[in-house]
Amino acid sequence: MIFDSHMHTKFSADSEMLAADAINKASKLNIGVVFTEHFDYGLELNGKKFSFDPAAYMDEYKNLRGEKIRLGVEVGLRKFARAANKKFIAQADFDLVIGSIHLVDDIDIYYPDFYVGKDKTTAYKKYFEQMATEAEVCDYDVLGHIDYICRAAPYDNPEIDYPTFKAEIDTVLKIVVERGKVLELNTRRFDKPRSIEELVPVYKKYRELGGRFVTLGSDAHRVAAVGNYFNRALDFARKLDLTPVTFCERKLEEITL
Repeated sequence: MIFDSHMHTKFSADSEMLAADAINKASKLNIGVVFTEHFDYGLELNGKKFSFDPAAYMDEYKNLRGEKIRLGVEVGLRKFARAANKKFIAQADFDLVIGSIHLVDDIDIYYPDFYVGKDKTTAYKKYFEQMATEAEVCDYDVLGHIDYICRAAPYDNPEIDYPTFKAEIDTVLKIVVERGKVLELNTRRFDKPRSIEELVPVYKKYRELGGRFVTLGSDAHRVAAVGNYFNRALDFARKLDLTPVTFCERKLEEITL
């Protein structure tokens, strides 16, 4: 069974999606789900912290957990948060830990302030360099959405542009492979053919370096997004000889298609 291994419910500061609604949508699509609630130390949205009580999370969802439903967390990777992330992860028996870059130089890259006074080269190099640094030292199972910065970057061409940032991206990919971690294939931007095309050389290089596995994640914060564009993602993975997987008790599980 295919799993949507990245989604957020009411335990995340930026989502109000109910677990039951997400599960119902996934059931209709015949896919499993992994809830991966946000823990981004020190980050707030409209007064709500990107944090949650791991015990309350596990207790409320414990009766849902099973063969088709897993409980995970998405932690924000940055130097300032390393100790807090380690402590948080230890508080619960998560099935999956996604490590993601949401802030660079402790500034949220989803908002314009980060890009002020920076051209694309400067901003993207900072992003990938921090990703490499944190990917090498932090605890995670899956490196989340490598193209996250493209979502909000204000440049004429916000795409990942592998040829320009090849050195920085390759460093990230080598670390993921050498540490035995997995690269996420995030489908949030798979509505755009250009976005998919720009990711091809990145994942091709990942495969050449020895990466074999990817998780599929919609990054859904609302029911309508659960499982979005998974047919496109499966086709993408198949063409690059990458195997979709998920995690249970932080152990990799290959998926039978």
